[in-house]
Amino acid sequence: MTEQIPVFRTTDHGDAKLMPDVDRERAWLLTVDGAPQSYVDLDEPTYLEFEYARRLGHALDTVAPRGRALDVLHLGGGALTLPRYVAATRPGSRQDVVEADRGLLDLVAEYLPLPEGTGVTVHAADARVWLEAAPDDSADVLVADVFGGSRVPAHLTTLAYAREAERVLRRGGTYLANLADAAPFAFLRSQLATFAEVFEELALIAEPGVRRGRRFGNVVLVASHRPPDVATLARRVAADAFPARVEHGAGLGEFIGSARPVEDADAVPSPVPPGGAFGIG
Repeated sequence: MTEQIPVFRTTDHGDAKLMPDVDRERAWLLTVDGAPQSYVDLDEPTYLEFEYARRLGHALDTVAPRGRALDVLHLGGGALTLPRYVAATRPGSRQDVVEADRGLLDLVAEYLPLPEGTGVTVHAADARVWLEAAPDDSADVLVADVFGGSRVPAHLTTLAYAREAERVLRRGGTYLANLADAAPFAFLRSQLATFAEVFEELALIAEPGVRRGRRFGNVVLVASHRPPDVATLARRVAADAFPARVEHGAGLGEFIGSARPVEDADAVPSPVPPGGAFGIG
């Protein structure tokens, strides 16, 4: 076994660090400005270390029959954890990854290269600009995991953005997003109100402590024009080491309450995480 050493590099949007996992021979943690961005095991691409990544993985597993190839658009690249997962679990899938930080993409390509034949194409571009130029009905799944530092950028939270996502998705397609918030959930409620304006079905995956307002944390939004497979998804997220729950239907409507869809003129990023919420080391 060759000893791996940490890699440090200043990229377009921050100071990136790749740190090897001492317990897994070819596994790496990527952080940017101290915030964890991705975890990748090059020998086991289906291994998802982060809780939110596992929940996105479970959602990806339930959007179509097992093994069926999909056209997937990823907004936010990081170390390409989920594109690697889809390539391994759904061979033959066509995937586009949009990441604004070209320097980060170069770092990942150098130290964590994708295997040949994965069907993944990487684009250095702003997520919304790229989305607005994408063809209609061109994706089965859109995965939004875009954080500027530790915050979802404001221009990826609005009604106009949600409509662009819906336009790019095929009729039976699914939108998945990694979001972060804490009580009183003004940001999360506004996001649910925004996507409820565009999609007929919403579901939310959250760890009970986060959902009850006990701590700041990640939640996964699922939006589609067809009902999600709530029963299967609920079983899978409940079986994780850190169990989560799926909310769907009337309960989400009550949670949204009086929140309104977000217009571009009123958009703000997701809240600043409390000190140490996402920090490593």
